[in-house]
Amino acid sequence: MTVLTAAEAAAARAAHEERADALTAAHRERKQRGEKHAVEDFLFTYYPFSPARLRRWHPGWRVGYEASADLDADGNPAIADVDEAGRRSWYVDEAGPEGTPAVRRADVERYLDERASAFSFMTRLLRASTLTRRRPEFGCFGLHEWAMVHRVPEGGQRHEDLPLRLTPTETDAVVERENLICSHLDAFRFFTPSAAPRNSMEPTRATQVDNDNPACLHVGMDLYKWAMKLTPLLPSDLVLDCFEHARATRVLDMEASPYDVRPLGYGVVPIETPRGKAEYVRRQRELAAGADVLRERILAELERLEASTPADR
Repeated sequence: MTVLTAAEAAAARAAHEERADALTAAHRERKQRGEKHAVEDFLFTYYPFSPARLRRWHPGWRVGYEASADLDADGNPAIADVDEAGRRSWYVDEAGPEGTPAVRRADVERYLDERASAFSFMTRLLRASTLTRRRPEFGCFGLHEWAMVHRVPEGGQRHEDLPLRLTPTETDAVVERENLICSHLDAFRFFTPSAAPRNSMEPTRATQVDNDNPACLHVGMDLYKWAMKLTPLLPSDLVLDCFEHARATRVLDMEASPYDVRPLGYGVVPIETPRGKAEYVRRQRELAAGADVLRERILAELERLEASTPADR
């Protein structure tokens, strides 16, 4: 295990907090004004992680640091997840050699004991949905968002502040003439009652490991969710990389949707046309490749951890 000095840990934490603050600044400012953003707020509403939680620095399970780094000059907790007794959530302190500072590291043993089932599920899901293990499907064209407004009365759509690009009748017609092949459970569950039977499958949590499509936008965005759920095992730079990928993916998700996001400064990917379909697939391929790099980075951390863990745990 690499051990950071208190100064090195403080510098790493400050750099992470600065990057996280920059990524969430617009959202936090809008929230203070009571404003909503149909595209960018998704990462804070669909996923249950606040900017404050994203801001917490974690060096990852292979790096420890001098515990004094979590205290200010007066010996008081300097970060949010350290209690008055100096304990940090999901961390454990180990005494160093005589005369050396205590070392704080991720409490791997507790994580693997208390979250064994979740850890196993996430590892299996990530392995199964890599591009080397599963052929990606590029024929969905982002129709999940269209299926969420199929035959919904005007003004009753989920993003009530955004107008539809087409008329309700034209929007319904797109759903009815295209093939719905959505394999992502958390997208499919928002299909309207009239659209759900049109889908080629009925995804469930039990079949998610078998169904998740490496090219699916939501599967790529979910890497942020899994990375957050795997803290403190993963280093925070990897978590923020997943967040940035999810934010970029959300742009295509909404530009290809039936909503008109041009007033928010975005473009349009008209998947109801051959030109729009081609653009969607081109951008989807780029995002899928980027997601796979992140997925492999996560798996590399988890597989190293598994290799270092006694088999009888």
